[in-house]
Amino acid sequence: MILFHGSNVKIESIDLNICKPYKDFGRGFYTTEIEEQAANMAIRTVKQFGGSPYITKYLINDNNFEDIKIKKKVFNMPSNEWALFVLNNRNKYFTPITDINCNTDNKYDVVIGPVANDDIRLLFDLFEDEFLTIDELTKRLEFKKLTNQVSFHTTNAVSILKKIDSYSI
Repeated sequence: MILFHGSNVKIESIDLNICKPYKDFGRGFYTTEIEEQAANMAIRTVKQFGGSPYITKYLINDNNFEDIKIKKKVFNMPSNEWALFVLNNRNKYFTPITDINCNTDNKYDVVIGPVANDDIRLLFDLFEDEFLTIDELTKRLEFKKLTNQVSFHTTNAVSILKKIDSYSI
């Protein structure tokens, strides 16, 4: 599998300590199978923080998920579980409990699933303000075009990424 990471700096090595918390799947290093999505993220990050847009390309052997003891969580499509997982990870005021539906404690080394982009922020707000039930939220997500992300949350998980290229866009 080929994965792309968009940034405002050239990535020499992955440092999980500088990754931002409160992301869709928790603090981690985020990649995508979609090069255009990585490019858009790089450009967006440059607009926010300065720098130059870079894409870093990685190779991951799908067998690595099996060869190394990697705990993986996969969401194939938006669902009630996915929506609650994202909302819990994004909540800055959430106190993590290991059996709660989230990854704030890195119980998963790798999480794969749809991106909760800005287009669905309003739906999440409506749910949090109790104007939508979780079932209504998920039903409305069926009509959104969501892209994918693969996030790496532990050094063990990052170790299976093999950098193959880095280029300015």
